[in-house]
Amino acid sequence: MGAKDITEKILESYNDVFADIVNVLLFNGKQVIAPDELIDQAPRAAYKADGKIREIERDVAKRWMKNNIRIACVGLENQTVPDPDMPLRVFGYDGAEYRAQLNNENPGKTRYPVVTLVLYFGTDKHWDQPLTLHEAIEIPAEFKPYVSDIKVNLFEIGYLSRDQVNLFKSDFRAVADYFVQIQETGTYVGSTQELKHIQEVLQLLSVMNKDIRFEEVFNDINEKGELRNMCDVLDRIENRGISKGISRGMAEGAKNKAKATAIRLHARGMSNADIADVLEEDISAVQSWVEPAKA
Repeated sequence: MGAKDITEKILESYNDVFADIVNVLLFNGKQVIAPDELIDQAPRAAYKADGKIREIERDVAKRWMKNNIRIACVGLENQTVPDPDMPLRVFGYDGAEYRAQLNNENPGKTRYPVVTLVLYFGTDKHWDQPLTLHEAIEIPAEFKPYVSDIKVNLFEIGYLSRDQVNLFKSDFRAVADYFVQIQETGTYVGSTQELKHIQEVLQLLSVMNKDIRFEEVFNDINEKGELRNMCDVLDRIENRGISKGISRGMAEGAKNKAKATAIRLHARGMSNADIADVLEEDISAVQSWVEPAKA
């Protein structure tokens, strides 16, 4: 996807989706965090697929507030491939937030926890890279007792159970269902779940699974009308495929007809340049058609 699309608001930036992800993955579906208790931590969010967009900012971060009291900061990081430096990255994100609690960004001097969830969208294999700081760096044995450790809160979306997928109430259920199906069978059957943020769902699927078909449908929505669910999306993809197939067939038929005509005109003694002019074709194409016939 282009840079403009990548930096637009993403699915997880919506409070209903963000709260749903946290409630399911951390609290087994218990409604601990309400969408209206969340405040954006950063003005913008961006997908960093495979680290191609490098920023110090998290993918998405929210402040959890109750009665104007900051309860916690929660961040989400999206990964399509295992990253051996993930513990260091999480340490950096969390450390920056704790550092902010000591400066003027936190005038009330309240202290609150920082939690980062790493969402792994890979389906070819389980995460196989370090999940703690101690695993990610080489520590001399004498130093190890004095080096603070951290762990990565990793959630493998494609390997969630069906029961876990069904706990999601937001559009993220369609996302999780997609990656679970791809991981289990390599194919996908769309659901009839009504989607609230369908363009953002398609954007996430396109970026995280590198499937250009979702990007194409995403770009077509405004031209061809809104879609309601993933069944509609798959129908649109299928129709696009049929349309492309017909177009390719028509183009192939026209090419074959031009080739046959070129051979006939060449047999009558017409020059390649004149044939190209009559058929409005490139002369190199004409030459490739008639030379075998001449031989």
